Amino acid sequence: MRDPLSVVAIGAMGGTIAMKRSTPAGANAPALEARDLVSAVPGLDQLVEPRVESICNVPSASIGVTEVLQALSFARRAVAEGAAGVVLTHGTDTLEETAYLLDLLWDEAAPIVITGAMRSATTPSADGPANLLAAVLTAASPQAAGLGVLVCLNDTVHLAARVEKTASMAVEAFESPGFGPIGRVMENQFRLNWAMVSPRPEALPTPRNAPINVALLECGLGDDGRLVRAAHGAGFEGLVISGLGVGHVPVPMADAISEVIEAGVIVVVGSRTARGGTATNLYGYPGSEVDLMQRGVVMAGELSPRKARLLLHIMLSAGFSPAAVRARFDAG
Repeated sequence: MRDPLSVVAIGAMGGTIAMKRSTPAGANAPALEARDLVSAVPGLDQLVEPRVESICNVPSASIGVTEVLQALSFARRAVAEGAAGVVLTHGTDTLEETAYLLDLLWDEAAPIVITGAMRSATTPSADGPANLLAAVLTAASPQAAGLGVLVCLNDTVHLAARVEKTASMAVEAFESPGFGPIGRVMENQFRLNWAMVSPRPEALPTPRNAPINVALLECGLGDDGRLVRAAHGAGFEGLVISGLGVGHVPVPMADAISEVIEAGVIVVVGSRTARGGTATNLYGYPGSEVDLMQRGVVMAGELSPRKARLLLHIMLSAGFSPAAVRARFDAG
C-alpha cells in the first residue's frame, strides 16, 4: 500500500492559462474553469490529491484587492482543511504583484505557488499544463515549506518579493533580476537552489477591501513634479516614485515631493532599473538619494516600485506611523 498523497489545493483566477481562441484567427478570451485546467494535466491525480476551485476568471489587468483577498481566503481555508500547499493560476500581467501582496499577508508554513501561462490553451505548444504541473509539484514539496509565496513558470521557481515579468510575450518571461530563481522543477521534483539567510518578515494585517490609495509615478528626463502635485490633489495618501538610477529625481520634482510630504503624504522612491535597488549614501547633490532622505523620503531598497506601492498600501491601511513605514522598508 502506497503512502497517502499530499493534498494540494488549486484555485483558478483566470488569465491566459484559462483562455482560448474562438476561431484560429480570433483573439484569446476567458473560457476555462479550474477543473478544465487540471484535466489538461494527465496523471496529476497520481502525484497529489488535488482539491480544485474556481475563484474568479478574469484577465489579470482586472485583478484588484477584492480578488486577491478572495484568493487569500481560499488559501487559508485550504490549509486549515489539510492542504500541504496551495496553487493559484493567474494571468501574467499582474502576477508578480498578486504574489507579493499575498506574501505580505501569508503567515502559514504551507507554500502558495502562483503560476500562469504565456500561451493560451488553444495555442500550439501551450505552456499552461506544464506550468501547472510544476507549480503543484512545488507546492507539495517539503522543501517549499516556510518559503512563503512562490512563483513558478517555465520550470523555474522565484520568491514573490524578487520576481518580475521581464518579457511581454516570451515563454521565459519571469526572472528575479540580481537574485535568480530560488529553485527549479526537474524530473518531477522541486529542487531548492539556495536557502534564504534571513527569516521572512512578520505577516502584515489584512488590508481593508478598498481601492489602493497609493499612486505610482515614473520619473523621466526633465520631470517638473506636476504629476506629484496632481497625485496629492487627487487625494492619494501615499506616493511611490520610480526614480532614476539609485533613487534620484530632478530638482523641480524633489521640491514637489517636499511639498506633499509637508502636507502629510508618505513618499517612497524606488529605482526604475531592474537590478541593484536604491542607495542611501552614494550621492549628495540636490535630487539625489541623500537629499531626498533629508526631505523625508523613504527609499525602497531592493523592492521594485510596483511592489513598494503594495507594501505602502497595506501599512497605510493598517495605520502604521511614518517611522514604522520607514523601518519596514529599511528592513528589506
